[in-house]
Amino acid sequence: MSIGLIGRKVGMTQIFQSDGTMIPVSVVAVEPNVVTRLRTADRDGYTAVQLGTGRTRKVTKPVAGQLGDLPKLSTMREFRVDTVDDYSVGQEIHVDLFAAGDLVDVTGVSKGKGFAGHIKRHNFRRGPKSHGSDHHREPGSIGPGTTPGRVYKGSRMAGHMGHQRTTLKKLQVVSADTDRNLLVIKGSLPGAPGALVLVRKV
Repeated sequence: MSIGLIGRKVGMTQIFQSDGTMIPVSVVAVEPNVVTRLRTADRDGYTAVQLGTGRTRKVTKPVAGQLGDLPKLSTMREFRVDTVDDYSVGQEIHVDLFAAGDLVDVTGVSKGKGFAGHIKRHNFRRGPKSHGSDHHREPGSIGPGTTPGRVYKGSRMAGHMGHQRTTLKKLQVVSADTDRNLLVIKGSLPGAPGALVLVRKV
């Protein structure tokens, strides 16, 4: 368990490495994260660091009471850590927490696809399109007959697709731009541009 940062997905682009190969990368904007609370095993039953980001003009009264003298922040998340001895309330953590070559786990909410059929959602095969077939995009048999006389729970069918908390593991950090507070990570990240992502050290 290690500390991470709260950021926003900017989008994707591509960069060229020193040997001329091109790699796809995702850009994450990471504003300075402020330590808003420290969770301890004695008081809370677990050990974690709560970080906040996103300066705002207005927060609810409970959040304002929790923040106290700290700046008003719109987004707060917790990161489980082994010990909180290295952190203090009000401390700022910047993008220089990461360096090129680090491996990170990125958590976000995937894009919502709405109601999707079984072919798109579960990669089922369609039926034949010719020779009198009327079974083109049907799901086929969904269970046995008289016994047990019902459809088993969890059967793969059409339904809501996407918009789920997703974690991609062991992605490589290409660069950390401290001047512009940008983190460049190899590969794609969950969510649409502007989506909230949590970047945690492996």
